Amino acid sequence: MLDRLLANRPSISQLWNVLRNVPGGTRVFFRLVGRLAPYTGTIDCDVKRLDAGHSEVVMFDSRRVRNHLGSVHAIALMNLGEVSTGLAMLYAIDGVGRGIITRLSMEYLKKARGPITATCDALIPTNNGRHDVNVEAILRDASGEIVAKATAVWRVSVGK
Repeated sequence: MLDRLLANRPSISQLWNVLRNVPGGTRVFFRLVGRLAPYTGTIDCDVKRLDAGHSEVVMFDSRRVRNHLGSVHAIALMNLGEVSTGLAMLYAIDGVGRGIITRLSMEYLKKARGPITATCDALIPTNNGRHDVNVEAILRDASGEIVAKATAVWRVSVGK
């Protein structure tokens, strides 16, 4: 079924607009994103909100994303930060541009346990041309405490 949805290479915004109001559709949306970007699919997430320049993505805690200390692994958190910044940016430029991440850094503030929610607000370039856009995702645990911050640079080309 997922392969059938991807057969015509729909855009991020098309997939989101179709699936966001379907029961379980936001989880299916993330699985499709994981098919398009396979490493992204190594974490189990649900996209709670997505629009131009904004995303909210929850990563579920499981043995698969834990380290030997019993907390969420640093690279799982980085993966969540990347996908949160990427969805916000790519949704915004869908159909008018394209983008690729050129730099990603993380600041780890405390051990992460339980579901982690990444929120991202990105300023979207409106002028045609190539832009390097700094985008930040804030990762919080279930109590609302910030556990990490991801900073990404997305190189986006807008227009012709």
